[in-house]
Order: sequence, then C-alpha cells, then structure tokens
Amino acid sequence: MNFKFTLLGVAVILALAAGYKLGQHQSKDADISTNAPTPAAVAPAQSVSVTPPAQLPTISASGAELSPGHPPIGSNLLNSVASGQSMPKPASENTKFTHFRVGNRNVKSIYAEDKVVWVGTSGGVIRYMPGTDDYRLFDVRNGLLANGIFHVSRWTENKILVGTYGGGLAIYDEIRDKFEIYNVPDGLADAFVYDVLVMPNGDMWIATWSGANLVRGGRLEDPSAWETYTVENTKGGLPNDWVYGLDLGKNGEVWFATEGGLARFENGVWTNWNHKDGQGADYDLVKDDNQFNTDPAKVSSHHARQKIEMGLEDINTAYNPNYIVALAVDKEGIVWVGTWGGGLARFDGQTFKNYTVKDGLASNHVFMLHEDHQGVLWIGTSNGMSRFNGDSFSTMTTADGLFSNTIFSMDTQSDSTLWVGSYGGVARILPKSGS
Repeated sequence: MNFKFTLLGVAVILALAAGYKLGQHQSKDADISTNAPTPAAVAPAQSVSVTPPAQLPTISASGAELSPGHPPIGSNLLNSVASGQSMPKPASENTKFTHFRVGNRNVKSIYAEDKVVWVGTSGGVIRYMPGTDDYRLFDVRNGLLANGIFHVSRWTENKILVGTYGGGLAIYDEIRDKFEIYNVPDGLADAFVYDVLVMPNGDMWIATWSGANLVRGGRLEDPSAWETYTVENTKGGLPNDWVYGLDLGKNGEVWFATEGGLARFENGVWTNWNHKDGQGADYDLVKDDNQFNTDPAKVSSHHARQKIEMGLEDINTAYNPNYIVALAVDKEGIVWVGTWGGGLARFDGQTFKNYTVKDGLASNHVFMLHEDHQGVLWIGTSNGMSRFNGDSFSTMTTADGLFSNTIFSMDTQSDSTLWVGSYGGVARILPKSGS
C-alpha cells in the first residue's frame, strides 16, 4: 500500500525561563510547560487560544534532562530552527502549524478523537481542539495527583481514563469537569499506571509497576470488584510485576507487556514467553547497531537486578530482549512486541520472527507500536519512526519534519490523520488526497 503523507504540523520546544508559571495566558505562542506545582496549589485549568506565530522563535537544544538510557535529542529540524533557518515548507502556504510548547517533556500518550485530541505529557494532560486551536491543560492544580502521564483514552461517553506516574488512575468527568482518583487504598496494585484496557464485557485491566489489576465490570467504586495479578499469585504465569502494556487479542484473550517477557491470559490460564523462546534478537546480531553504550545497571538497582534475573551479566550496554516497551495486536491477531535493544518481534502464537536495524528498522530500541486504519504498522523508536507494509520498512525522521527522533506515542483519527508524540512535542500528519 502506497500511503503518502504531508506534514501538517510539528511541535516546537523552547528553553524556558526559570519560574514561568503553567497555565498563564499569552496572546501569542502560549507556553504550557512548567515546574510542577505541589498538589496543594490547586487552581482551575484555563483555556488558551493559540495563535500560530508569524515567525518561528529561536530555541535552544541545551538543558534537556533525559532519564538514564534515553537518547540525546538528535534532531536535524531542531538544529535548523535553532540556527534561525526556516522549517520545511508545508504542502500549502495556508497550512496551519500547531505548537505545543511543552518544554523538556515527553509525550507518552495520544488519544485522537474526531474533534478533540488528548495529549498525555510528563507535564499534564492537554485537551486540544484542532478546529479552533484552543487547548486546555489539566495538571495537579485541577485534580490530578501527578503531572506525569502514561495513558489517556476514553472510557464512556463523558469520561476519560488517565494513567499517571505516581498519582494512580484518574477519571475525568467531562460533565462535572472534575477528576476522580483511584489509588492503592481502593485496590490499585501501584500508583504508577502505564496502560488501561477496557474489555467488550466492561471489565477493566490496569497495567501497573506492581502487577496487573482486573476490575470486574469496571466497577471501580466496588472494592469486591478489584483483583490483582502478580508473579507470586500467578505462580510465574505473569513473568514480571512491571507491566507496561495491554492489548486485546483476536479471540478475546488479553496480552501483557512486561519487563520479563510477553504474557497471555486466556480462559483463566496464564502463558508467557521471553527471549529463550525467541522473543528479541540475539545480542551478537544487534550489538554493532546499539545507540547506547551505557549500562543501565550501573545507575539503577532495579536494572541491576533485572540484568541478573535475565542472565545478561556479561552485557554492558542498553540491551534486554525480555523487556517489552511496546505492544500491539493487529487486525489479524498477530502480536507485535517492541523490545529494549532487541528490535521488533512478530509473534503468531507459536513462533517469533525478529526484525532489527539490519532489516531496515530505524532502531533496535522500540518505544511505540500502532496499527492505523489501513492496517499499516508504525514503529516509534529512539532513532525515528518506521512504517512496515508487511514486507519492508521505510522511516521518517527529523529530516522529514518530525520534531524529534524519539517517538513515544501515536494515534489515528477517523479520516486517517496521524498524531505523533515524541520528546518535546506532537506532529500532525494528513494523508495526501487521492492516495
């Protein structure tokens, strides 16, 4: 399938002046980055109209703080803007650019509806209206317990699910304009929520750093409806308590991405797989293409323990093929697994097939997987975004208009518009008419 895209918009990152307060209104180039306020500093969210600037601002690439193991901000576009050069021209001179000035933030989740795009960042949730360029920012000042966001999706007609980094599961009620928080005292396994999956029967699965919750019927207010699954109480069926992703299989089974491999829950039975079963490429195949030469085990006791548990003591770079960072089940029921340094794995329920840089993948560190409405698989990596048509890979990078080569999230609107979340911002990509 020859699916061509035109860049409509890219987000631009600014080096922010110290002390700038989140949510302030500016008539031009409204800035929504922040030093996170304390939960006690609660104020109503503000609606700010964003006017596209006549000229792009000068920006600085310095001062970006990345967690250990994350890549630098390699960015041809960033460098060109910072030096005062013009950005690549859009297809039409009338094309409108949308700028989310989120500072040194990651966009870990995007949920794109027809008229509203919800953007989950490490500085709060942005509700963006593409038709009017209006946005509203939600953070700890209007109900959240943490600004770090890993997951955003719709639950019901009027309620949005928000998984936070340390603030539990937040439910935003659009009618009441209010958040309701569910946390450890309510039955949540951990305050760090990575993913949420609502089943066709109304059951809700929640991925946390201390196992997976199942809430029968989605009855969050009912303590008896909550169940927690861990390595211990599943007798190793769930291979690791750090659960990063969830997806629904073709036959109604649930798939789990963990730091210890892939798991499936079907008809009450747990099954799991990891590198010893074929998941992720062997180190000898990927070692020459590893972007990161630092050893995460040297800066994290957790990774040091994982290294021993996974038999990786002899490897001193960022490589763990058991560690699943991204998960997606496609329309045919094929399970796709993005690993930390072991490339992309395809699992048909019996065997794995691994794809690496040598096959055309942008990077062996895969952060995001998304299947669009045409059945095309998009792979967000540490070195750009790859598109897989079933036979081969093509890649978009900053040279093609993406803001950053570090891609964390994506969603597709009903008209096939793609929204891409990365380090520092969001790119909107429209399908070319007639393609």
